[in-house]
Amino acid sequence: MSPHDDSPPPARRARPADPYAPFRPGWGRVVPLVSSVAVLAVAAAGALTIPGEQWTPLDRGFLFLLGLAASALLLRYGLIEARPSPVGLVVRNLLTTRRLEWAEILRMQFGRGAPWVTLDLADTDVVAVMAIQKADGARGRANAARLAALLRYHSGPGDPPEVDVAST
Repeated sequence: MSPHDDSPPPARRARPADPYAPFRPGWGRVVPLVSSVAVLAVAAAGALTIPGEQWTPLDRGFLFLLGLAASALLLRYGLIEARPSPVGLVVRNLLTTRRLEWAEILRMQFGRGAPWVTLDLADTDVVAVMAIQKADGARGRANAARLAALLRYHSGPGDPPEVDVAST
């Protein structure tokens, strides 16, 4: 292609998206991870540099431990994800990790006031999938649609799961 050629560039071959790619929140992942590092740095700096004779080494140690605990909580929030596979879905939320087989999931809901996807299970339990968030807008809706497609694909021939994806 010469510098004076007005023809369009050759089309790039689009790679098909992996339906089993992990679900992760957008900004709900970046902000907690960055904040986790910042909180730990501030706590460490504070524990080392706070002036005053009233701050004993034990006080400084507790300040650092408080920062470490807050940082760990933010880190865990930043590592929220849902990992689909041909066998099922592993949902890692803030405090729990749950392994689900596709057949266990009877209904998926997204929208209607809920901040993330919820799954109704055969054992009457409800599992939140915090990795697919309404706050992510179009990305969240696309991820919800991909999860719904996986649920339909992996359901038995006569018992497809109910999918309720509200437009709001």
